[in-house]
Parts: sequence; structure tokens; C-alpha cells
Amino acid sequence: MPDYRDNLDLIRERFGLRVNRLLVHETASINVKGVEREIGRNELLIIRTLTGRLKLFFGFDHEIATLLKSFAFHRWDATNKWWTVPYSEKYLSEINELALAKGMKITYEEEPKGDKGIKRVSPGDVPNYRHCPDEMVHKLKEMRYSNSTIKTYTNLFEEFINYYFRLEINSISEKQIIEFLRFLVNERLVSVSYQNQAINAIKFYYEKVLGGQRKFYFIDRPRKEHKLPEVLSTDEIKRLFAAVENRKHRTILMLGYSAGLRLGEIVRLKINDIDRDRMQIRVAQSKGKKDRYTKLSVKFLPVLDAYIGEYCPKEYLFEGARGDEYSTRSIQNMIRDVVAKSGIKKHVTMHTLRHTFATHSLENGVDLRYIQAMLGHESSKTTEIYTHITTKGFDQIKSPFDTLDF
Repeated sequence: MPDYRDNLDLIRERFGLRVNRLLVHETASINVKGVEREIGRNELLIIRTLTGRLKLFFGFDHEIATLLKSFAFHRWDATNKWWTVPYSEKYLSEINELALAKGMKITYEEEPKGDKGIKRVSPGDVPNYRHCPDEMVHKLKEMRYSNSTIKTYTNLFEEFINYYFRLEINSISEKQIIEFLRFLVNERLVSVSYQNQAINAIKFYYEKVLGGQRKFYFIDRPRKEHKLPEVLSTDEIKRLFAAVENRKHRTILMLGYSAGLRLGEIVRLKINDIDRDRMQIRVAQSKGKKDRYTKLSVKFLPVLDAYIGEYCPKEYLFEGARGDEYSTRSIQNMIRDVVAKSGIKKHVTMHTLRHTFATHSLENGVDLRYIQAMLGHESSKTTEIYTHITTKGFDQIKSPFDTLDF
């Protein structure tokens, strides 16, 4: 039986002198990715998974278990007998400090990158590649879905109908839909969010476009693995900006960091949305079809004025070649190139700058309620995740190991 706290004392109390032999196993057998391994009684194995979490194996220890329970999105897997928590440098440091103070042997590993799965079907892979039906696109627009959602749904539905390219779309059965969803999970190895979006796209066509009854497609799916957002340090932010030579590109990055804007919000931003009198930026009809205001940085104004003086935008703050919205793909490619040039090893996107804005604002003493309002979060619980990322004051914490006298 597991050597949980007080178990041995309870056994001795119950059986008394009838316990004439006590066998203590110094190692336990664990299964890691199908490989049997041995772990000692005073050993801690930490594995960083590809899903951005830490998987921990150790013999029962009340203090470590209590620490893990204090972390956001912790999970105990009763079947496999392991703990998982989101990866963060802060969490990893706290775990290491406690384990070292207890004299435990720590082994840290990272999961190797495995098979990425079958690639998505492209127009050249099947004869007579079919595009998303016009009636589905019209219905999405009629119901006022955002452009990004329309693009996502049409791409996902195209993958589905070209998987069954020999069948008429309206003749595809519920059983075949489930088989396709299983194909996404088991062979395409898609993420949980991709799988759920595929389900939503298929349901939209058969329920909203064709007017069919609402259906639920039951397949075995993994639980969503929560991970903490990755953020940049102030030094990394400076390195990122220093690596940009183009004034327009630098202005885009500085705006994303200074105001916590999403990529789509940046390309849709218009000159009239900049309120210099109130030092605010109006974000119109963003996620959830809601308007909000975020902070216009005083230090950003000279950068903005220099950009406007050089590029002279007319309607959108960042215009494309024809005066329309700037391409999100161009910004994504630009960020990738700038990150490589800066030497930053983290995976950085525009959303990384948004997370960094929130974390740095919290570290500078901004109330969570204001951060929530500026980010446009409907629930405060979404914003509270940044309290688990900030390292402010972490350097003031003393490890119990430091108090020991040798």
C-alpha cells in the first residue's frame, strides 16, 4: 500500500504485535511514455511535457503535495499516480527549493519532440478539391461572426468535406463525422482546441445552414492541458525593440506591448480611436463584440507621431498597400524575424506582448480590476492567472534550506 502520512502508524496501532515483519520498498516502478523506470523513496523526477506542463513523480510527501496544490491548474492523476502543473520558471524554482531543502535527489528532463502527425489535406492532394459552400459563408456573415472565426470555420469545414471527397456533403453520416474527428485526434494529432473548433464548424453547417437537429458527437478526447502564458522580461522587451529597424514595425510592436492589444485589434485600429485628450485607446467591437478602452502610453506618443509623420495613414492606423487593413500574416512573419534577430529563445507572438503587458502592469502595482478592463476579460479569473506568473518579490523569499546550520 502507499506510504502515505500516518498509514504505518495506523497499521501498527490496529494490528499491534501481530506485525512481525515490515518490508519497505526503497524504489517504486513508474511508467513514463510506455517505459518502465524506477524512482527512489527520496527522489523527485520532473518532466517538462510538450504541452507546456510539468509532470512530477515522487513518493508521498505532504509538503510537496501542499505546494503543488497552491499552483494554478494543478492536477493529480489518480490512475497514473503523478502530479502535473503548468510550466513556469517560478513554479519550477519553488519546487526545486523545497525538494533540495528536504534533501531529495532531483532529476529534470524534457520530453523529446515526437511525431507531428499527418499533415492537413491541401488542394493538390485530392481530385476536385472542394471549397466551403457559399451558403455556409453567407450564414456565418448573416449571424455576424467575426472575420477570423469565419476564416477558421471555413478552413476546418473544407478539411472535413475533402476527407470524404467522394461523398456528397449532405450525405455524410453521423458515424462518418465521428470517424473524421477520431482521425484528427489519433492520426493528425491536433490540439484539443483545434478538435473542438472542428466540431463547432461541422455542427454549424448541419445545424445552422441545413437546419438539422442539434447533435453531440461523443468521442474520447483528452482533457485540456492548461499552461501559463509565456512572458518576456523587461530586458528581453528592450532587446526586441532594438532589433527592429523599420519604423512601422517598431511602432506595431511598441503599441502591442504598451496597450496590451490583440493582433486583430491592432490591424483594425483606426486613427480616430487614439484619444490624446484622455490618453486612451478605443478598441471597437473586439472579442465578444464589445468595446473597451485601454491605456495610451505617454512615452509611446513620440513614437506614434514619428510614424504618422512618415507614413501618413488615412483611416486605419496601420494600412496595407491599398489603404485597407494591414495583413496579420505580415505582422506574424515580422515578429518571427525580429525575435530571431534579437536572440530571444522564447516563442514570441503578438499575444506574448499582451501577456507581458498584463504581467508587467501587475508588477508595477496596477490593480487587477484595471488590468481586466484594459484587456477586455469578461471574467476576473482569466486575469488572475497573471498573479501566478509575476516574479515580483520572489527574490526576497528565503528557502528553508538557507536557515539550516551545518
